[in-house]
Amino acid sequence: MARYLTTTLPYVNADPHIGNALEFVQADMLARTWRLAGEDVFFSSGTDEHGQKILQAAEKAGKDVHDYVDHYSNEFKKLGESLNLSYDAFIRTTNPEHYAAAQEMWRRCDAKGDIYKKTYSGLYCVGCEAYKTEKELTEDGKCVLHPSLTPEVISEENYFFRLSKYQDALLEYLSRDGVIVPEWRREEAINFVKGGLEDFSISREKIRLSWGVPVPGDDTQVMYVWFDALTNYISTLGWPGDADGLFKKFWEEGTTVQVAGKDQVRFQSLMWQAMLMSADIKNTDQVFYHGFINSGGQRMSKSLGNVISPYDLTDKYGTDATRYLLLRHVHPVEDSDITWERLDEWYLANLVNGLGNLVARVMKLAETHLEEPVARPEASPFTDEYWAAINAFNFHQALDLVWARNQALDERITREEPFKLVKIDVEAGKSLIAELAVELYQIGRLLNPIMPATNELIKAAVLANKKPENLFPRIETA
Repeated sequence: MARYLTTTLPYVNADPHIGNALEFVQADMLARTWRLAGEDVFFSSGTDEHGQKILQAAEKAGKDVHDYVDHYSNEFKKLGESLNLSYDAFIRTTNPEHYAAAQEMWRRCDAKGDIYKKTYSGLYCVGCEAYKTEKELTEDGKCVLHPSLTPEVISEENYFFRLSKYQDALLEYLSRDGVIVPEWRREEAINFVKGGLEDFSISREKIRLSWGVPVPGDDTQVMYVWFDALTNYISTLGWPGDADGLFKKFWEEGTTVQVAGKDQVRFQSLMWQAMLMSADIKNTDQVFYHGFINSGGQRMSKSLGNVISPYDLTDKYGTDATRYLLLRHVHPVEDSDITWERLDEWYLANLVNGLGNLVARVMKLAETHLEEPVARPEASPFTDEYWAAINAFNFHQALDLVWARNQALDERITREEPFKLVKIDVEAGKSLIAELAVELYQIGRLLNPIMPATNELIKAAVLANKKPENLFPRIETA
């Protein structure tokens, strides 16, 4: 099966944050697991680089906007390296190929009669890069998603997309089981559509905002950042030309999955899907929405001093341990609360004193008592229960299954005492130690999509019959 998988594109107006890292490693675990199952996967990520926030941030920093987006796009590429992501493409919305795709999307929607121009006045939130209705504001008139920002009244002539035209079509699309995960996000989307859809602005006056993709046939306007950016999901596959056949293989004939934050439902499952309908392109098969990460009971904020950088995580714990912490101890769909104290506790208990100690115990026994390495096991350790957890996006449950196997192996060592048995009955002791080494190899296999480097180290140690260096060094706790 051909599978297409994409994250959303982070907005390059700030350094990468832990929420970006969560989304990236969730998607990467899916990609790696599906590849292990023999599926042909195209995994895409990248950066969203247009819009008013970007231009304002660049001006505030006193930088040319091109230099500004280059810098932050590189920061996200570095994060990909830091997290050992296995994506097949890194799309930038400033790429010439993406400009061409966004303009073709515009032309197709326009040809359908779904784009029109009008003068509009509304409350605009710079943080969301979107106009807001009264129901999307707090009682004191702030944006729900950006409570520190007061939307400003803006009046200008823009192009609009006829989202209201697709109300019935979107309800039919959303009626399909599994099109949104978790289920309550699908219900949220359905209720939003039933509440009535309003056409949305898809351009800005160039005199006010010059940083964007030019509108075809109107050099006074640039595309609204969302209309531009959403097209990345197919421009990364070479659409519309499709010279390499990737769009046909992975989008038209494959299964498409998008990973996004819970605040993206309106954009990913309504606006984007309506755009695809207008352009006569297949809709996304499934969108998975993850929760947010808070710290100490509060949303992370620089002003509160509780921001945890993904680079701080990898610097302190290492790449594989960071992947483990995000995949097992952050709930996939609910909001999660983490602190440095909890991170230290999980790292020490489950990696240093858990997996790391288990590897050392087994391989010390094997190196001491086995004359040669055990044979590489043929049977797959991936169970139906594991695959079910992955297919339901329950990353934490998949990891729980692996750590249950770790615990079972550890308990077997304690119960059967191979270090004593080998002194009493050499052959029986060696046989038991060999069984332990084979099981450790299988655990290493299970870690492949979770902790890729640790997977390789464990398997190499077993096949070399040699105890490895300490996998997880002790740290100074918070």
